[in-house]
Amino acid sequence: MLLPAFLLGLISSFHCVGMCGPLAMAVPVQHLSVTAKKFAIILYHTGRILTYTLLGLLFGLLGRHIFIAGFQQKASLILGSIILAVVVYQRLSRNSYTPPFIQSFTNMLQDIMRKLWGKHSSLSAFLLGMTNGLLPCGMVYFALAGALSNDSITGSIFFMGFFGLGTLPLMLSVHFLGTGYLTLSFRSKARRLVPVFIGFMGVLLILRGLNLGIPFISPYLGNDMGKVISCH
Repeated sequence: MLLPAFLLGLISSFHCVGMCGPLAMAVPVQHLSVTAKKFAIILYHTGRILTYTLLGLLFGLLGRHIFIAGFQQKASLILGSIILAVVVYQRLSRNSYTPPFIQSFTNMLQDIMRKLWGKHSSLSAFLLGMTNGLLPCGMVYFALAGALSNDSITGSIFFMGFFGLGTLPLMLSVHFLGTGYLTLSFRSKARRLVPVFIGFMGVLLILRGLNLGIPFISPYLGNDMGKVISCH
């Protein structure tokens, strides 16, 4: 699942450029030297990917409890079905709705980021990246669904880590090269790939839940908790 995680991050980075690109470009590094500026930008993205990785740990622990309880197979099927349903809904409807609690959480994070913007230090750039990684984002939600369906905590951590690494090439290029080389036509075509790949991730999750015994795609998870060994 690591390659799909990286590709999901890579494809979704075109969405990130539109949504989070302005935030990334606004990192307060203008007063720093060229070398220090590059270091601060790398710290910003390191903080962002670290947050994704920590979320992978959190959802890996949650997924492990689901696995131990014997429900991971059903959870994978449910998550995959939800992802496909969301993709279809978004294709058929242009309406968007943000629950009040998510909006409140976003406002809280934005307040923290405004305070960090005034610090003008490498540490503040790192903390800005970590905070940015917590901002509600549909692409991150889909990645977390993949992490939750993993059969190991380590796998969930690496899944989110590789998702974050997938967003890095384009986001760094925006910092160092600007967005001039990304034509509107190219970005439009790339965004059209996002729902296609998200649908692909949904299908993968469903296949994993079907327990077909196909290595890497639908491995046999099993529900056998093991035999109790009695020692005399």
